[in-house]
Amino acid sequence: MSHTDFVPTHPGEVIKDELYARGISQKDFARHIGVPYTMFNDILNERRPLSAAIALLIESALGISADLLVGLQTDYNLQKAREDTAITQRVRKIQPYRSAASLSI
Repeated sequence: MSHTDFVPTHPGEVIKDELYARGISQKDFARHIGVPYTMFNDILNERRPLSAAIALLIESALGISADLLVGLQTDYNLQKAREDTAITQRVRKIQPYRSAASLSI
């Protein structure tokens, strides 16, 4: 599978599904973990990345591994970067770095 076939899962999708399955409202949960509802809603709707700090709060409240959530965010970020034409054009132009020391061997 190439990188372009990969469809990343934003951690907000996982959290939103978990809240729904548990019958917890987004507003109540945001209040429970002490974060602004608008910020939390932006995470759930994939308009904002999930920070490590928020992942730890969610882990504490729901038991979902912060490592898993942050890993999902990292995978999501990388895939979005790979899909960005400007970034891929820059990446294609870069040659492997060779130090002066490695050239003299």
